[in-house]
Amino acid sequence: MNAVSRLAVLLAVPFLCAAANGQPFQLPTASRALFEKGGEERYFAPTPGKTWESGTFGCVRSDGHQLHEGIDIKWTQRDRKGEPTDPVLASASGTVAYVNRKSGLSNYGNYLILRHRIEGLEVFTLYAHLANIREELKSGVAVKAGETLGVMGRTTNTKTRIAAERAHLHFEVDLVASERYAQWHEANLAGLRNDHGNWNGRNLLGLDPRAVLLQQRAQGDKFSLLQFIQSQTELCRVLVHKSDFAFARRHPALVRRNPATDKEGIGAYEVALNFNGVPCQITPRTPGEAKNYTAKYHLLSVNDAEQKKNGCRKFLTQKSGKWALTPEALQHLDLLAN
Repeated sequence: MNAVSRLAVLLAVPFLCAAANGQPFQLPTASRALFEKGGEERYFAPTPGKTWESGTFGCVRSDGHQLHEGIDIKWTQRDRKGEPTDPVLASASGTVAYVNRKSGLSNYGNYLILRHRIEGLEVFTLYAHLANIREELKSGVAVKAGETLGVMGRTTNTKTRIAAERAHLHFEVDLVASERYAQWHEANLAGLRNDHGNWNGRNLLGLDPRAVLLQQRAQGDKFSLLQFIQSQTELCRVLVHKSDFAFARRHPALVRRNPATDKEGIGAYEVALNFNGVPCQITPRTPGEAKNYTAKYHLLSVNDAEQKKNGCRKFLTQKSGKWALTPEALQHLDLLAN
């Protein structure tokens, strides 16, 4: 058994109870319209002039050309001034990873990120545009699922303010791309400000919270977040020509065993990415299996239908009738490998 396989086994043991539970997430507000037939219009806050779908996750903005990496959940109660008063609740038990109370520093406005351990995975939930956040919440503080984090609002630093009628909670379920994001940002994006260190939104790889919550409700205790991630629709497969792929080292639960690497060692990693760049399957490859690929990143395959449906991150382009990785994709892979 190689080092990655041994680490996966060791890390999986403490989280057997979480995996058996199968119900890691709760709704982050009191609204349950998500689970009601025809309740979407009452649950999702759309962008101005658009339908409720624009408040969901994915390539739903700018006529499908812009990614929305979370879901926008509508208010259910307001005060006399028309401001929302809905409590925002921790969707899962965990610890506070980051709090931003300076709304002018982010288009998330006032936001909070929680860290969770689920089935051997380090998962994060993000709660944005809050009117306020409980004062005692700071990095490292433990919270329980259902605990109040703050109050829904409409804080942001964007030129166009969020109207009171469209006040909402922006909610994300994320994996972190790199634990060294701040250093990577300074080296690769020096011209862009980074006020949030490793908690810059670019470092958060969103999963679809709506799909997570609905599948968890449908499957009950049989739900597995790990299986949910591994079953994501592939956008493409890439061979990462490195023997130490940082994302694989940090997320061993997503690494599939290759018996050949137990004997011959690891020369590269085959990585299946979904349309948002989440590595949903990672397979180590031996030096022999990778010997015919000399590039740092080699595009192995493309799901044409998924690219046509969800190509808003612009990871792929066609050159002379063949698919190729874009500079955006190469930069993303560098971040994952960092």
